[in-house]
Amino acid sequence: MKLLDNILGKKEKDLTGQIFKEESFDVKDIIAPPYIGVLQDHIKLGERLAKSFFVFSYPRYLNTGWFSPVIDLNTPMDISFFIHPVSSELILKKLRKKVTEVSSELLEREEKGLIRDPALETAYKDIESLRDNLMTAQEKMFRLGLYITIYETSEKELRDTELTLRSIFESRLIYIKPALFKQKEGFISCNPYGMDLINVHTPMDTAPLSTCFPFICFDLSSNEGILYGINRHNNSLVLFDRFSLENANMVVFAKSGSGKSFAIKLEILRYLMQGIDCIIVDPENEYEFLADAVGGAFLKISLTSPNHVNPFDLPIPGPDDNPADILRSNVINLVGLLRIMLGGLTPEEDSILDEALTQTYAVRDITVDSDPQTWVNNIPLMSDFEEILQSMTGTDSLVKRIGKFTKGTFADFFNQQSNISMDKSLVVFGIRDMEESLRPIALYIIMRYIWNIVRQKLKKRLLVIDEAWWLMQSPDGASFLFGIVKRGRKYWLGVTTITQDVADFMKSDYGKAIITNSSLQLLMKQSTADIDSVQKTFQLTEQEKYLLLGAAVGEGLFFAGKKHVFLSVVASQTETQIITTNPQEVLQNREAKKNLESAQN
Repeated sequence: MKLLDNILGKKEKDLTGQIFKEESFDVKDIIAPPYIGVLQDHIKLGERLAKSFFVFSYPRYLNTGWFSPVIDLNTPMDISFFIHPVSSELILKKLRKKVTEVSSELLEREEKGLIRDPALETAYKDIESLRDNLMTAQEKMFRLGLYITIYETSEKELRDTELTLRSIFESRLIYIKPALFKQKEGFISCNPYGMDLINVHTPMDTAPLSTCFPFICFDLSSNEGILYGINRHNNSLVLFDRFSLENANMVVFAKSGSGKSFAIKLEILRYLMQGIDCIIVDPENEYEFLADAVGGAFLKISLTSPNHVNPFDLPIPGPDDNPADILRSNVINLVGLLRIMLGGLTPEEDSILDEALTQTYAVRDITVDSDPQTWVNNIPLMSDFEEILQSMTGTDSLVKRIGKFTKGTFADFFNQQSNISMDKSLVVFGIRDMEESLRPIALYIIMRYIWNIVRQKLKKRLLVIDEAWWLMQSPDGASFLFGIVKRGRKYWLGVTTITQDVADFMKSDYGKAIITNSSLQLLMKQSTADIDSVQKTFQLTEQEKYLLLGAAVGEGLFFAGKKHVFLSVVASQTETQIITTNPQEVLQNREAKKNLESAQN
């Protein structure tokens, strides 16, 4: 009896220990959804819904990359390809039987005098061609099963994504069906178990099967153009001519230190070797060494600089230009410049300035009726404009505000005739030493001067505007820049707009319009603060977003028309010495230049 009690007591202790024993906890409990519900047309995985499909019909021909639009959809999905090899001997036997049937039917129709059946004739040719390729081992036969599982948060989103998939596939004569009452099997088949539970297969030979490869890397290699870099996906060369697109404009977005200046200098250097002129607006004097290396002109623009640009300059009208339109357009642009210089204008002041500018040109015999060839020798100055304002009523405030630009230190820059030349293949306007408050004004004046030169002669040119956000700070500056970007194509001009302040650039409607009118875009390393705006603007995938966040120096996404690649900018040793932006290397180059000049003296 005592022994029985001991045994029972031991069992009770074991049972008690099992009840209060702590449950084992492993990684499956972490990754498993809280709920799984299998319905006839979808599966519910916690808060997410999954729906599986299979492809059951293909057209006669499949083009390479037909599956890429599905891969590029911004929808989470799993895709499985099941490729089952089929014995060539078995297929040859079936094809022999099939070709006999088709041949007999063709003969029967011919004996009966019936009209030809193109479908039968095409089938006969395809079967014979396939038999020849199988016999010579040029082709092999397979059974292909293609299954797709999509994931959404609601049934409406599932329906919308299904419609999108159907439209993509059916536009290519490919048809899909949901795996009704087999959603569990479809879900498992799309997971990496290697289990084909749907078993919906289509016979396919090697050539069409190869077109199903889901990943395609675009190439940007052509017979003309320059080397922009190396395609990181397949190590091919990115050779491209920006003037081959509908416009040659380009925008460059990158954070500081990402290698954007290096990339643009390299592009300029290589286009110069092809005889294309380049004009650069340089806010940090970064391009001075490049200008010296290629025999270009570096023009320092500041209040004390000997280089002057007259805001009242006029272009010489070409054979197809209307002098009245040129004069009127110049007056409108000058009103925009004065609006920036004077800190804004009232509607009354705007009207007064328009009339005063017209009178200023008229005093110098620059009118619609005068000879345009004499305009260059009669260009007025800011002081002439001030005298006209003083002779008009209600202009006291304008005269006081314009006075600082005609007298004192400001007059050395704003009240002088232009004395610069742009006859070199590379011309750089360095504005680093210009007062920061005057930099947007100086940029506007320089841009107007460049635009007047560009309009005079039709020639391939590049205009590079570094730190374009300076000009975008005012609506008039942004409007003028957009006008150049939009109209540059007519004068064979490609405008490169560079900025690292993406958010400020995108806030402006003109900034978005400039992107729209630029056929090329270069996106290099981005900051976390700007990446969402960049992703939305350029419709980047999540993978491309993280590529830009983690890109190394000199790497980025290069868009050219509808194609884009992930490239790495590469340069030769000689090119690197000329265009480097590394402070240590720049200092070494400057010391070498000084030593050379000392030796020459």
